[in-house]
Amino acid sequence: MSTCVVTGGSRGIGAAIVKAFAQRGDRVFFLYEKEHAAAQQVCADTGATAICCDVADGAAVEKAFRSIGNVDILVCNAGIWRGGLIHQLPAEDWDRLFDVNVKGIYHCVKAAMPAFLQTHKGCIINISSMWGQVGASYESAYSATKGAVIALTKALAKELGPSGVRVNAIAPGVILTDMCAGYDDEVLDGLRDETPVGRNGSPEDIAQAALYLADAQFVTGQILGVNGGFII
Repeated sequence: MSTCVVTGGSRGIGAAIVKAFAQRGDRVFFLYEKEHAAAQQVCADTGATAICCDVADGAAVEKAFRSIGNVDILVCNAGIWRGGLIHQLPAEDWDRLFDVNVKGIYHCVKAAMPAFLQTHKGCIINISSMWGQVGASYESAYSATKGAVIALTKALAKELGPSGVRVNAIAPGVILTDMCAGYDDEVLDGLRDETPVGRNGSPEDIAQAALYLADAQFVTGQILGVNGGFII
């Protein structure tokens, strides 16, 4: 049985990842920021342990990981979205995006490293986006953060490989979560029609990819596109 920590685990992709690791018998903790009722429901459904923590707050992350103890698998899923033309995007939105989507990973990896170094093994899975691979109009700031996640993943794989730690990322395509709430049915149907497999993705699609990467002992430094062929 492994100990798995999932950030942003109260909803959507994060909740599906919590469920997947719990169902296979792992000891699962998840961090969340605001959605208390949703977090408690995930706990009830999975037996996982919830910890209220903003990943952008380094001290809070350190405290959370001290309460968990040894960590075998870290899934850095916590992320936020802000859209808008670059010249209209407030600087505080840009900063918050990077604080959560990129610096949050830094805080969590740093907090997990003592356990990884002690056991000389570990697995880090970062959740990026296909927009981090190719960029998206009207989502330049979000795309920039997810591109940074990809670069960080590759660098960490090289840095931590000699210590027995594998680092990979998943780059989801269009996944039907709350992040898609701003899109009307016509837009979602159009995105579906552009996807070769003929559907948009589900949180469970990403969870299955995370399970694969957790077990793939000869895979590190890779960006696994889970997008139905939208980006090839």
